[in-house]
This record gives sequence, structure tokens and C-alpha cells, in this order.
Amino acid sequence: MAEEVKLFRTWSSPFPLRIIWAMKLKGIEYETIFEDLSNKSHLLLHYNPVYKKVPVLVHNGKPISESLVILEYIDETWKQPPLLLPEDPYERAMARFWAKFCDEKVLPPVADVLVTQGKEQEAALAQHMENMKRVEEELKGKKFFGGEAIGFADIAYGWMANLLSVMEEVTGLKLTDAEAFPAISTWLQSFSDVPLIKENWPPREKLVSKYQAFREKRLALAAEATSK
Repeated sequence: MAEEVKLFRTWSSPFPLRIIWAMKLKGIEYETIFEDLSNKSHLLLHYNPVYKKVPVLVHNGKPISESLVILEYIDETWKQPPLLLPEDPYERAMARFWAKFCDEKVLPPVADVLVTQGKEQEAALAQHMENMKRVEEELKGKKFFGGEAIGFADIAYGWMANLLSVMEEVTGLKLTDAEAFPAISTWLQSFSDVPLIKENWPPREKLVSKYQAFREKRLALAAEATSK
């Protein structure tokens, strides 16, 4: 009996991309179901009633949500190479640590840079640069986080290889700097050069338009709230 693997995603969200990359790396066949988060399907709400968002992986009728959780599930369920997490317990812990750092520390300031201006934006940008210094130290002397091959942490940070430059275009601010962060710059290029990675990027012009509209809307709402 063939396995049933379905991925609920949107066209633009970077989080389902993590799952796509993992399944492409492992050669897992799956069905894609695109969602409109402004009009969520009953299936998405059924499979992810807690968070009500993408990605959701449905494997033989059983749903798994949250991208980092899904990545671990994929690695434990489909054990064919490449392994996303190292076999060494300490190295596995470090991969999980840096993935968690990405979602809890790296992502929020970038999002804040996008939707703020003035002093708030300056503070968010400063925090982003501090985070980049920590990531830079971790990547020094490495091609990828785990060494010579893409792994769990690389997939977690993969959104940066595409979205940081999109955010730069939308905000007019510099979020990456080859001179200040040479290890990150090398990693961004190495990651982007992998065919199955770049083949699955969303259309750049559509992303720029989407984030420009999102920024303008959030700034307008903030201005409206301040004027009241």
C-alpha cells in the first residue's frame, strides 16, 4: 500500500519551504495542498485546530504541525540519507539549539524591521545585527551548519537566503553585509546554489509586492492607532 503524504502550505510562507526541502532531499513523494489563510479550508482547521496555520504534514491520515517538529518527524520516519540531524547526541542538540535560536531570536527582529519605522525600526535592526554576530561565529570555518552537507539547522535558516534580500528591497535597509559577516555570506551563497533549494523559491517579484503591501498596511494601522 502506497504511503499518503500531503503538505498544506501557502505560496509565500517560508515555513512550509523547510518541509519541501527536507522531502526533496530525501526523495519523498508528496501532494501539495495550497491554502488561502484569509479563507482557511475546513481540512486545515481539522488537521491543525490548535494553531490553524501552515505547514501541516499529513502522513497516512495523521497530521503533524509546526515546521521544526515536522522536520524531526520526517528524519525519524524516512531514515534514508541524508540525515537531517546528526547521529552524535551533542551535535543533534546543537542543531536543535540553533534552529530554536533562529525562530525565537533571529526571525522576530527581521519581522519588526519590516513593519516599523523610526526608532522602533532602528532598535529592531540593531537587534538583528547582534543576532547575526552570533550566527556568524557559529558558521566560521564551515560550509554548512553541520559541516559539508545541508542539515537541520541549514533548513531552519534557509529563509534568510531568499527573504533577507527581499526585506532589503522593501525597507531600503541593509540586512546582510559580506564584509561584516563573511561566513554568513558564504553560507547564503552555498545554500542558494543547491539546485533543489533555488528551484523551489517563490517568485521574487510577487514576494516583494506582497511584503510591500504588508508593510504599508501595518504602518497605516500604526499611524491610525497613534492618531486616536
